[in-house]
Amino acid sequence: MKFSNLPLSKEMLHNLEEIGYKEMTPIQAEALPHILDGKDVIAQAKTGSGKTAAFGIGLLTKLQVKKFRVQSLILCPTRELADQVAKELRMLARATHNVKILTLCGGAAFGPQLGSLSHGAHIIVGTPGRILKHLKKATLSLEDLEMLVLDEADRMLDMGFSEEINEVLSFTKKRKQTLLFSATYTDEIMDISKNLQHEAVSVKTTSTETANNITERFYEVNDHQKLDTIVNILSNFKPENVIIFTNTKIEAKELAENLLKKKIDALAIHGDLEQYERNDVLVQFANRSCPVLIATDVAARGLDIKEMSMVINYDLPHGDETYTHRIGRTGRAGQDGLAFTLFSQYEADKAYEYKNETRLFEDAGELKTVNGFEMKPQYITLVIEGGKKDKVRAGDLLGALTGDAGLQGSSIGKIDIYERQSYVAIEAKLIDEAHRQLKNGKIKGKKFSVWVL
Repeated sequence: MKFSNLPLSKEMLHNLEEIGYKEMTPIQAEALPHILDGKDVIAQAKTGSGKTAAFGIGLLTKLQVKKFRVQSLILCPTRELADQVAKELRMLARATHNVKILTLCGGAAFGPQLGSLSHGAHIIVGTPGRILKHLKKATLSLEDLEMLVLDEADRMLDMGFSEEINEVLSFTKKRKQTLLFSATYTDEIMDISKNLQHEAVSVKTTSTETANNITERFYEVNDHQKLDTIVNILSNFKPENVIIFTNTKIEAKELAENLLKKKIDALAIHGDLEQYERNDVLVQFANRSCPVLIATDVAARGLDIKEMSMVINYDLPHGDETYTHRIGRTGRAGQDGLAFTLFSQYEADKAYEYKNETRLFEDAGELKTVNGFEMKPQYITLVIEGGKKDKVRAGDLLGALTGDAGLQGSSIGKIDIYERQSYVAIEAKLIDEAHRQLKNGKIKGKKFSVWVL
């Protein structure tokens, strides 16, 4: 579908032609008509899908240039994304004279931003923490805001920005057009849409409502072969993350210890852990600081990881319902999932009751042995001895890490803030530098104890 099919100005169409935007991407073709129609939109879109042009063309078309007030606000999870969005908006705005676009992000000096704001702007692009700081200091006004965009909303929630987003909203008028872009449709995203949007049009260019797509394999193994079979499964299929279910907590503990000896980073969660130990384990698994979680069914309750590559049943589960519940954690949201089940010769009769036309019963001996295989985490977790009670926010941590510590926002993963502690996932190779900088620096002008989990 061509942009010329839309009610756009000649200048905008000419500029799009100049930039090389010939045809609309699926997200643009689906979302732009609704955006131009003034409707609230919740769209599933990943980076590279053309979403910036979708909301950018929409807000620039509605912009009243002569009204020199902030009319559009785009909230982004990181400074890099905000810079990227602002850059594309400036390119799209070349057709319209005198459009002022300003970025306000943590990790950059506050003073120069004040100077820029004093000269006014039409469009603000920024991170929630820094936007909120300007709003509280009354250096930014959103009373003329007509359009609000939440870009990569799921990533913002992962980084702990939900409180900041809600506070920013309290500074805006009730009636405005709100566009929400997210790579995944989680319950939390749908809640935000419900609270924030009015009769939002849902745009999905790739359906996520498909049934879980899971390849299920069963292997008969003796007890002494189990550990090697698990290692062979991991080394042959190379999952990003995996839950291994055991029927007892003793097995969970032992398996975690044995996998660590094999250079596979694993943590166990079971009923004997204190609440704080349980938190530590779950946070590390959820934020990709540990690729393998070993769990009993009871301990895994309430664990919700959006993208799970693989599930392994170390033992045959107690019944169909348990089996279905366990493997249903993989293959979600249109992803391919893998599920493996080990059983002993004494359980063979029970195991073969699971047989159907899609489940594969294979010989574990056919799995290749991969020498020198290791599983190391993508991130490592920093713990800060300060949380909600100390008024520590995600934006403060992000600002400290991208400012003084000099990290890129893309090197920072999930941020979890609890009452008294905060957890930040940092790219593994940068953990020592991040730890040193935070330990020696300040967050919100205060010193906090910081350690590596």
